[in-house]
Amino acid sequence: MKTQTIYSPSTNLSEEERLNWLRLIRTDNIGPITFYQLLERFGSAKNALEALPELSRRGGIKKPLSPPPVGQVLAEYKKLKKRGGAILTVKDEAYPLALASIDDAPPVISVLGNPLLLNRSCVGIVGARNASLNGKNFASRLAKELGAKDQVIASGMARGIDTAAHQGALESGTIAVVAGGVDVVYPEENQKLYDEIIEKGAVIAESAFGAKPFAAAFPRRNRIVSGLSAAVIVVEAGMRSGSLITARMAGEQGRNIMAIPGSPLDPRAQGPNHLIREGATLIRNAEDVMEIIMNFSGNGFREPVVQERSFVTNIAKCEELTEPKSRELLQDKIISSLSFTAINVDELLRACHVTISELQLVLMELELAGRIKRLPGNKIILIKQNDN
Repeated sequence: MKTQTIYSPSTNLSEEERLNWLRLIRTDNIGPITFYQLLERFGSAKNALEALPELSRRGGIKKPLSPPPVGQVLAEYKKLKKRGGAILTVKDEAYPLALASIDDAPPVISVLGNPLLLNRSCVGIVGARNASLNGKNFASRLAKELGAKDQVIASGMARGIDTAAHQGALESGTIAVVAGGVDVVYPEENQKLYDEIIEKGAVIAESAFGAKPFAAAFPRRNRIVSGLSAAVIVVEAGMRSGSLITARMAGEQGRNIMAIPGSPLDPRAQGPNHLIREGATLIRNAEDVMEIIMNFSGNGFREPVVQERSFVTNIAKCEELTEPKSRELLQDKIISSLSFTAINVDELLRACHVTISELQLVLMELELAGRIKRLPGNKIILIKQNDN
């Protein structure tokens, strides 16, 4: 397959700091929310990397957290560039504005193909892998019609509806969000489609170059599909389908949720019919979609570039808890207050009777130690303990 570099990131990040961003987000226990906290507190990825071992040690981990070696992320960076791709950070001009607006926007994405598509108006189309022929034909036709109305189609390149949507939008523009590395084709039967999307559209990934897809990576991929889009359309889906997860994420992100109705006798219509009953917009054609999204705009999403989020407010001003005993007592109080059901940080603050600065510092230490996890919506959850 012929590839060429078509984009050089325009940003104030140096090459060294770009690699530091990559090292930080590739570190265990660091997801997007924690990444932004660390940047807010320490000012740069370089400073955050230097602080990781001590922060994680104070959180109770036995073996201090350490980022991947420079050589490892440099190799990833070089392999991507050799394929004609680019690493985009949330500070880059080509990073999609709509995606940057969500709480857990990936700080770094890998792109193969044309990144100029990422900031055009986008609609997500998702649905069942075991889709009917009628469902696939409808998805392909709808994607083509929306493409003719200057909409880019985003989907997850899975079998069935995803594949049909990408095929329908090939000529007008389509974005495939993959669960593994941007170079990994899954399912393998979509190799030809993958090559065509790189030639005419874009493939993006949050996972490292060369990474194989795994179960937990698919919901992460789904929230990118919805985050890119003004609306998410579910064509066919069972009640336990990942497409309904995408629809739920779209709702949490403030996107429009749309669905194609089907026969109550068809199990693949249960998902869309349920969404419509719960308030999703019933869609018959591209005109119905455009009527809803015509006022959607992402122009304000990049101010500021790294958004001011409520759960990082004051983290940079946080005073150190100098007494180890005080820190340990607060850690114990936090852990005993949490469960495997997420709660809002504001509730935890009221329960612990400490300042927001003190709470945020200890939460960061506990998360880096792998004892708790941040979730979108300023929520936090206890995670199963392993021997560290």
